[in-house]
Amino acid sequence: MKRLSKGIFLFFLIIWTAFQICGCAPREEKKDTRESSASEAGTEVVPEETGPKIGVSIYRYDDTYMKLYRLELKQYLEETYHAEVIMRNAGGDQKEQDRQVNQFISDGCDGIIINPVEMTAAGALADACSKAGIPLVFINREPKEEEQKRWEEKHMAVSCIGTDSRQAGTYQGEIILETPDQGDLNSDGVVSYVMLMGEEGNEDSLYRTEYSIKALEEGGIKTEKLFSGNGNWNKDEGKKLAQEALASFGSRIEVIFCNNDSMVNGALEAVEEAGRVPGKDIYLVGVDALQDTVKYIKEGKITGTVLNDHEGQSQTAADTLVKMIDGEEVDTRYQVDYIKITAISTFHTVKGED
Repeated sequence: MKRLSKGIFLFFLIIWTAFQICGCAPREEKKDTRESSASEAGTEVVPEETGPKIGVSIYRYDDTYMKLYRLELKQYLEETYHAEVIMRNAGGDQKEQDRQVNQFISDGCDGIIINPVEMTAAGALADACSKAGIPLVFINREPKEEEQKRWEEKHMAVSCIGTDSRQAGTYQGEIILETPDQGDLNSDGVVSYVMLMGEEGNEDSLYRTEYSIKALEEGGIKTEKLFSGNGNWNKDEGKKLAQEALASFGSRIEVIFCNNDSMVNGALEAVEEAGRVPGKDIYLVGVDALQDTVKYIKEGKITGTVLNDHEGQSQTAADTLVKMIDGEEVDTRYQVDYIKITAISTFHTVKGED
């Protein structure tokens, strides 16, 4: 009897083992070890949040200001919205930017941000994104007013984040007006100046140039333009233009206006190499409030700059895009104000260059 029981037991053991090998026996449900550990610890596992997929095309990576802008934009999108950010460099080539945007669309991005190479391409880019049903935000370079009206009239999910470059130019002129001699270092009743401009035909460049001088003249100061040239927002080109101006006009130059800080930093090098004493026998003023420029202002070498708030702009761009992705109504344009920065003003925190 004992032998029979043992045989039956072995028979059933073999059958059970076969079922286990074939996968026919019911399996014990696998448990997430993290969940078990968390349960034992009395805490609940919160799944990692997945945010929107955002494509960003920047007109050029070697633009110092846009480097600060794009780094802040990426960080803010990732930290605030848990976004997957695909950042691309158009390298100053509009065809390359068009290709990048088409790739963002093909890749199924939830939203797109564009710092346009050419403003004339804004309409086609807006149409491509709108046709694909993908919200779009333009940054730093602002499409023309008629284009913005078109977005509104056609109820397109397109917006832009910009500044008023007339304000930047006005603040530059006011900075010179606030100097002890109002820019008239030789006391001849006229401020003789050099103007280093950005890209030819660029709206920001045109407005900053026009309104800086307009502010001086509206402040009761007579002006004389000695020299002007397009430095294309570049430090080395700005330095070369300043060298040319100094070689031609020497001590007659009282103020060098620059459309951005990269050029004013280059102009400062040219001024010092020419033996002039910046801040004492010549004034320099820029736009952007780059880290080096702010340092030179504190040292008294550059008279002032105008903070082009990349943090405020990038965060507004991200917030606006996510609202559109979520189906919310937004304005077609948001403006972020400039801020004057001088040696006697309150210095704002400016992120440094890597």
